[in-house]
Amino acid sequence: MKNAKNALITGITGQDGSYLAELLLEKGYNVYGIWRRKATADYGNIAHLKDKITLIYADMTDPVSLISAMKISQADEVYNLAAQSFVATSWDTPLGTAEIDALGVTNMLEAIRLVKPEARFYQASTSEMFGLVQEIPQTETTPLYPRSPYGVAKLYGHWITKNYRESYNMFACSGILFNHESERRGIEFVTRKITNAVARIKFGVQDYVELGNMDSKRDWGHSKDYVRAMWLMLQQDKPDDYVIATNETRTVREFVETAFSHAGIEVQWQGEDVDEIGIDKATGKTIVKINKKFFRPAEVDILLGNPAKAEKILGWKREISFSELVERMVKNDMELVSKEIKAKEITG
Repeated sequence: MKNAKNALITGITGQDGSYLAELLLEKGYNVYGIWRRKATADYGNIAHLKDKITLIYADMTDPVSLISAMKISQADEVYNLAAQSFVATSWDTPLGTAEIDALGVTNMLEAIRLVKPEARFYQASTSEMFGLVQEIPQTETTPLYPRSPYGVAKLYGHWITKNYRESYNMFACSGILFNHESERRGIEFVTRKITNAVARIKFGVQDYVELGNMDSKRDWGHSKDYVRAMWLMLQQDKPDDYVIATNETRTVREFVETAFSHAGIEVQWQGEDVDEIGIDKATGKTIVKINKKFFRPAEVDILLGNPAKAEKILGWKREISFSELVERMVKNDMELVSKEIKAKEITG
């Protein structure tokens, strides 16, 4: 599209990347996305968009490929959403996490600086940087204390973005996004693990789900709301960093109860701490078990963000409530599991 803005999205096949791509297409952008070469094409969450966007093979750990991506896209706006984003995996692959989530940010910033320094840059920072929280709620000025290799790597990405903004006068922003989920969330994340299990238990193809710390508190919103905040940050007169959150916190236990309730199942809890189990009130069957292996080596007990700055300056406000978020995820997984069962019946 002539005279339209060009946007480059790293991590475009993921949850946030796909919603952001949809938003930018609606706004008339030419959308370019970075993806990694695989044996078979994996479009992830953008299969429905592949004919509307331009995909470029590149890798966050390969500076030359990122420079090439900038030359091809001539991006006016760059959204860096690529990451090893699963906290648990970051303990298994701490160096790989650092290469992508920390050094990868520098590689992208350097590519912009060398090819098109006037381009606007968005860095996906995370509430996991607060870790062992120093105040409640957390704001843009709250001291940072990450408690995982993921959080530490993201902290580097956050500060290198500030550094390039101040050193090279680049329009570089960081969105400190608190937990945001959706129907497109990966199955390895606890929220999607829960809603998928709820659907499978409801249809009788799974007996129970095993979870870790049920008392962890998180500030949960919907990805679709949060990508809108990303776009708003790059439309301002001055670059800055913003907390994007709901200012509400729920425990994992509350997420479980809400998810099962949307499937018509009431959960009753028995036992204490790691001996606790959740029981289907109507049938008496155990549907939730606590397993120590899902506890983090260093737990983040509570995350609660105050988005007052984003609401005032960006005019941003979340539109999808916690209950609606969980309902959407459960409904989507119910449909997926139903299709899976029907497919198996057909194939015999």
